Amino acid sequence: MNNPILGLHHITAIANNAQRNYDFYTHVMGLRMVKKTVNFDDPGTYHFYYGNEEGTPGTILTFFPWEGIGPGRNGVGMATEIGYAVPTDSLDKWAGRFQALGVSAGEQAERFGERYLPFTDPDGLAFTLIVPKQPDNRTAWETEDIKRDMATQGFHSITLTLQRIEPTARILTDIFGYRLLAQEGNRYRFQTDAVPTASTVDLLEEPEGHVGRNAAGTNHHVAFRVANDAIQMEYRDKILSSGLQITPKIDRDYFFSLYFREPGGVLFEIATDNPGFTVDEPLAELGSHLKLPKQYEASRAKIERALPVLTTL
Repeated sequence: MNNPILGLHHITAIANNAQRNYDFYTHVMGLRMVKKTVNFDDPGTYHFYYGNEEGTPGTILTFFPWEGIGPGRNGVGMATEIGYAVPTDSLDKWAGRFQALGVSAGEQAERFGERYLPFTDPDGLAFTLIVPKQPDNRTAWETEDIKRDMATQGFHSITLTLQRIEPTARILTDIFGYRLLAQEGNRYRFQTDAVPTASTVDLLEEPEGHVGRNAAGTNHHVAFRVANDAIQMEYRDKILSSGLQITPKIDRDYFFSLYFREPGGVLFEIATDNPGFTVDEPLAELGSHLKLPKQYEASRAKIERALPVLTTL
């Protein structure tokens, strides 16, 4: 396929408290905050971006920390589990770290021939750390506590929970260029060959499952990656031709976005590589400053007073 989807770009979730979210992802998980900005539609709320050194697409986990929003509930029509790739022989180290830091984690297990460790963040957002079959050569962000022998390398996969998988599967295969790789029980694994990493989507079919509710501890949307906005607009035409509604192109400062709700109910985004996170901060200073969308810059003082104080040392 010409100009295929390049796997996952970013995943956006909801948190209940900005400080707790920052502490967990930078200190416990060892991710880099690559951008501290605000929600385009609600500038009194932060929008945090975590990733590797550059915020490379396929490593970017973002949050809307709506203070006091309360817990959500995973269910059908939602992205329900984020998979991170980690190095071989690192799961025991992570299990020990989680135990020492009081992180809720399950037992190691195997899925599609890959070992994984499930855990949840302080809001209950569900994750798995996965040792992939194929070596993941992405350069991880290191911290004082977490070196490259265990650091997360970026996304491995995302799981979508659906009452019926067929309509969503058709979007993945017929429009995005994924293929069905394997099935285990009610879990169907789809993968794109366009990229070696962040290339997997699992569809979990639960015909009797309950509808989820978006709030803290749930995923808001899943963004798929394209190289640039010219290719992005080709996908817009494909989505419209399939009978689905999709937004116009939206400038998100660090990438361009299109949004549509796939037939199973999950909010999908198609996001570009360009222009990237260094467009308004040098690489060494990513995440160090509060960056505002241009339309809010004149209201900076008011917005800074409204935002929760964040200690980032």
